[in-house]
Amino acid sequence: MKNLGADPENPFQIFPEVQEMYAKRAEELKKIVAERYAEKAEWAKGHPEQAKQLEEWFSGKAPKIDWSKVEQKAGAATRGASATVLSALAEQVPNMICASADLSNSDKTDGFLKKTHDLVRGDFSGAFFQAGVAELTMACCCIGMALHGGVIPACGTFFVFSDYMKPAVRMAALMELPVKFIWTHDAFRVGEDGPTHEPVEQEAQIRLMEKLKNHHGKNSVLVVRPADAEETTVCWRMAMENVDTPTALIFSRQNIDMLPEGNDYNQATKGAYVVAGSDENFDVILLASGSEVSTLEAGAKLLREDGVKVRVVSVPSEGLFRSQSKEYQQSVLPAGVKKFGLTAGLPVMGSGELRFLSSLQGARREARLHRRECLQAG
Repeated sequence: MKNLGADPENPFQIFPEVQEMYAKRAEELKKIVAERYAEKAEWAKGHPEQAKQLEEWFSGKAPKIDWSKVEQKAGAATRGASATVLSALAEQVPNMICASADLSNSDKTDGFLKKTHDLVRGDFSGAFFQAGVAELTMACCCIGMALHGGVIPACGTFFVFSDYMKPAVRMAALMELPVKFIWTHDAFRVGEDGPTHEPVEQEAQIRLMEKLKNHHGKNSVLVVRPADAEETTVCWRMAMENVDTPTALIFSRQNIDMLPEGNDYNQATKGAYVVAGSDENFDVILLASGSEVSTLEAGAKLLREDGVKVRVVSVPSEGLFRSQSKEYQQSVLPAGVKKFGLTAGLPVMGSGELRFLSSLQGARREARLHRRECLQAG
């Protein structure tokens, strides 16, 4: 420092020549900015409609979307239901850009692509970004778009590859950027690809980030895993209305049975809700997210045959549910009632839950044996 002419006792000293250089540059920048604002104002006079649209895009407000245009196919995989939503978004949200890590036909972001075309060198009229096998780079590019403003970025890949994106997802959460992360093939049911493509711990990891609060006291990430095609639409609506934080949308590869008729899907906006057809004066609460909710519905049917009254709860967003009032939480999951949670990933259970699961399985075995004995006895 001494050789460079600095004072070790005053390490943050700013030299006069540096002050002069920055002051001069500040004046130059003020002039440049003034000229650009004047140019923009002149352009706006001749293009009032485009200027209004540009102002709206950079306002940071959620886009206006007619969700009635989304018509889901019953029993579809939620990745397919997501494609249906993306098709509508491609038509209704002109400042949205969707990306995929070389998997658009599998993660079903091609629902968006089919309504537009790729961004290519020298032609930015398209709205689909082919990132190639570069998940982290893709996520970083989407973060850059969000920081620039004016566009709504979304990117998709298999859920297991979210591991490559974790640093970027954490950065998006820290910077409170509303990037939409689309992750499909959400569990071990991934088809022919095998264990290298089977996410087991990823949902637990991303939901831990959901519990982390950002500097404004909000959940740092909104994580949603819909139970069927209709719940997928509601989850996408939540994602598009979330302009404060990143959203993780987790979808299934396999087809999923629809929840019982009469289900109020708008309740998904509270993070968890009682599924239609649940019993009054229930003996046990079965809760899950995603495709496991329909599995619980099938299990509830068997339990009811044995005289067990069941409440089924869909939990698309644990973090959002924990943000609700204590009164609402108690209305859905009252204290003092046996509860059984099902996940396709690694289970996280206390000893009490494990004992209950064991007793529930034992009761089912005894009921089946009793039924078999009755049939044999005629």
